[in-house]
Amino acid sequence: MNAAEEKKKVPVPQNLILEDRHTLSISGVSDVDSFDDRTIIVFTELGELTVRGADLHINRLSVETGDLQLEGNISSLSYADEQPKSSGFFGKIFR
Repeated sequence: MNAAEEKKKVPVPQNLILEDRHTLSISGVSDVDSFDDRTIIVFTELGELTVRGADLHINRLSVETGDLQLEGNISSLSYADEQPKSSGFFGKIFR
């Protein structure tokens, strides 16, 4: 993707709707990194989102629209803070 195409890319709004700690709907999803019955990691427009719980399963995923719906006993939602990339000599040593 060149710079002109990146500028034309319109950001997708990010919405999280949690119903009774059992059903979660997420918009703005670009990809699912990994999933099992206890942890689901998704890439969103606002960063990496980790959903933790028990008996988790994905009901619906549409990468075209960026929508994801999952069910289970949801105990936590957390975004990973982006780590600033170190540059220079010491940044390369302490990676």
